[in-house]
Amino acid sequence: MGKLHPFMLAGTGSDVGKSVLAAALCRILRQDGYRPAPFKAQNMSLNSYATPEGFEIGRAQAVQAEAAGIPCHTDMNPVLLKPNSDHTSQVVLNGRPVGNSSAYDYFRRGGREELRAAVCAAFDRLAIRYNPIVMEGAGSIAEINLRDRDIVNMPMARHARADVFLVADIDRGGVFASAYGSIMLQTPEDRCRIKGIIVNKFRGDRRLFDDGVRMMEEVCGVPVLGVIPYFHDIQIEEEDSVELEQKNGRAVAGRVNVAVVKLLHLSNFTDFDRLERDDRVHLYYTDRADELQKADVIVLPGSKSTLDDLRELKRNGLAEAVVQAARSGKTVMGICGGYQMMGTEVADPDGVEGTPARLSGLGLLPVHTVIGREKVTRQVEFRFHGCGTLCRGYEIHMGRTVADEAGQSFIPLNRLADGTTDGCYVHDRCMGTYIHGILDNPSVLDFLLAPYTEGTACGTTEDYADYKERQYDLLAAHVRRHLDMKKFYRILSSEEVE
Repeated sequence: MGKLHPFMLAGTGSDVGKSVLAAALCRILRQDGYRPAPFKAQNMSLNSYATPEGFEIGRAQAVQAEAAGIPCHTDMNPVLLKPNSDHTSQVVLNGRPVGNSSAYDYFRRGGREELRAAVCAAFDRLAIRYNPIVMEGAGSIAEINLRDRDIVNMPMARHARADVFLVADIDRGGVFASAYGSIMLQTPEDRCRIKGIIVNKFRGDRRLFDDGVRMMEEVCGVPVLGVIPYFHDIQIEEEDSVELEQKNGRAVAGRVNVAVVKLLHLSNFTDFDRLERDDRVHLYYTDRADELQKADVIVLPGSKSTLDDLRELKRNGLAEAVVQAARSGKTVMGICGGYQMMGTEVADPDGVEGTPARLSGLGLLPVHTVIGREKVTRQVEFRFHGCGTLCRGYEIHMGRTVADEAGQSFIPLNRLADGTTDGCYVHDRCMGTYIHGILDNPSVLDFLLAPYTEGTACGTTEDYADYKERQYDLLAAHVRRHLDMKKFYRILSSEEVE
């Protein structure tokens, strides 16, 4: 196949659907015989993933790499910001944490050139191995107050000599003003780089927007490559917390109610995507004690700030509600930070999460945790308690959890392929683990739901990897139908170089 220009999906604002469109184009390009790879210079998200080499990147780029049919790599997301609070974030550079930073310190001029050099080097390495590079911008490309410090949008496109396609969300309203303003606020050099507009999340009869397409092209001076309808029947993992706000929040009758405790710093909520679509289950997220009481299964999820979230659970009464649920015979499972909270104590003597602190846990598991500076990031294979099937998942955590007393009866939940163990098992309705993605494994789901369902032998539910492959193909078909692919390829194949 011929060489195509790298291209960037840049947004008129946040949450316009760039990540999902990038995944769609990765799959389309793969189907058409190319070898694409995703790239986002800087990502901010609490949903992350461990690469095969044991480094950390944003979950969206891992999903896009999966759609492209290639292993994910830190070069696809060299800078990841993981918010600790409203004002500070952990900075992950090339897959490893390099410290915490306030927004002011991160965006000031000092140190930005080092970050710029790092992201450009990552792109250059990626561009040698793949064709084309599917780049994703961040937020709006029209934040002119940040232009001289930007390392992810138009400056990155200039370095890559990339074509830029502007993604505008029509579902929000104001699509003409946002598209026009985003283009007109660019420098003349950057304005010339924008080769097309993609109108995303359209609802209704597409023919009613034909005049809108013509008007947008006239005022913006840029062709509209497609109008992509909103979809509900294709399931692609989302990384944005806005999606979390739209999830179910209450129990229902007739199915196994699984409640995820809605933590302030909830991370890796993609852990529950597979569970959410299980026909036996009604999954909901809640921070209300009365809704927790209606659950059959309660899951304490991962947290970016375990101590802060544990402190809040104690303050708002959810800690007591979880303990009472466990004592009444309901199932309680902790994942990562939730696993740490279920123990007898969580300590942070070095102040890794902020001010040094020590808090008693929920006391449901005979373990205690010390938060440490070294971050564990790895993919794992394991055998889950009571099942012989080989399972897969990944770990991303800062902390070491051990049994409370030497010699105390302690049963690990999982046995890893390297011979080590993970997690803690008290009985069939009380357990914890560090492994993200554990609920993607059918044998684990069957075990978890067995007390509430009949005939749930290990390995009876659908293979999740096959399901996701079908979703990528459905997404690609949906976008292909509504995008002018001939014009798209003509732009990327042009001899013109800006």
